[in-house]
Amino acid sequence: MSADAHAHAHAPKSRATASPTPDVQLATSPSTAPARADASCSTVPARPGASPSTASARPDASPSTASARPDASPSASLARPGALPPLRFGYGTNGLADLRLHDALGLLADLGYDGVGLTLDHMHLDPLAPDLATRTRRVAQRLDALGLGVTIETGARYVLDPRRKHGPSLLDPDPDDRARRADLLVRAVRVAADLGAHAVHCFSGVVPEDTDTDTAWKRLAETLTPVLDVAASAGIPLAVEPEPGHLLATLADFHRLRSTLGDPELLGLTLDIGHCQCLEPLSPADCVRAAAPWLRHVQIEDMRRGVHEHLPFGDGEIDFPPVLAALAATGYQGLTVVELPRHSHAGPHFAAHSLPFLRHAERTAATLPPATAPALQQAAPPHGAPSATPEGSSTG
Repeated sequence: MSADAHAHAHAPKSRATASPTPDVQLATSPSTAPARADASCSTVPARPGASPSTASARPDASPSTASARPDASPSASLARPGALPPLRFGYGTNGLADLRLHDALGLLADLGYDGVGLTLDHMHLDPLAPDLATRTRRVAQRLDALGLGVTIETGARYVLDPRRKHGPSLLDPDPDDRARRADLLVRAVRVAADLGAHAVHCFSGVVPEDTDTDTAWKRLAETLTPVLDVAASAGIPLAVEPEPGHLLATLADFHRLRSTLGDPELLGLTLDIGHCQCLEPLSPADCVRAAAPWLRHVQIEDMRRGVHEHLPFGDGEIDFPPVLAALAATGYQGLTVVELPRHSHAGPHFAAHSLPFLRHAERTAATLPPATAPALQQAAPPHGAPSATPEGSSTG
């Protein structure tokens, strides 16, 4: 099947939250962008992004970047009087891997996205290639010119090892291998500071064979400690993602790590809405509410219960208006990034269809009554277990 035919076959299905055609125009109209850009707290100008501490911690960052992208509140109170602030949507470059980064950023700006989830990879701002600082400055200039916010993601499949997907991890038996992963995260923090990003995403990795879980938790905490030190110096939150099949697979696991490390200020959470549907005992909306105090980054896609497969909106089981209502109610103003890493063959198509869907769901969310008691989902796979599909754990 051709890429175009495949894209057509996987276009979002008609649902209660599906967007009518006019929404495409709404998402890109001139009136929409200004309204969203200044909708957060009064101290946030039209270009949300990095925190004031970032500018002071990185004296070598470009002045235009520091002033143009101050950070919105990470996740404020669960109840805010009056109208809720609009959410800020981005799209992940791991779903645009067939495009040059320059072109991918231009596409997202033209479609009306507020920002980008930038995965550091060999095709997009290679973190291991020479002259990273110069290349980062060029990307910062491009982001500023397009008015895009950014978060840095570190889930590239083969950026460190051409033979091991997502390897080495923070849990590898070899301390030198763990150090290579930690070095990648340190590089990511420095790139994030220079770009004015609001967070750096990471995950734990799969427990290696012949490694008990207590040892794995000890390795994770020890290897992340120096990364968190650099993050604290740069003023950039490190946002750990619970990933099905990994050591740190659930919200409960995140709290275990947080407690082990002494609750460092710069340790935050990446919440993947699809993963909540896949694995968590609470509904995705209730997961958002539970995660709110630590929320630093959000990824979003559709998914089915017990199956770790990132799906275009409308192809899974998630009811998105309650999720977006919960997210808006937290005061979160970082990016909510569409995460479709297996759809790069038709990335522009899915990027074009995802934003109108989310905007329509957001408008529907504004009409919902206040949330009631948390709803438990049906039984999920065993804690942290990979699903029947190969997308999770080390093969995603």
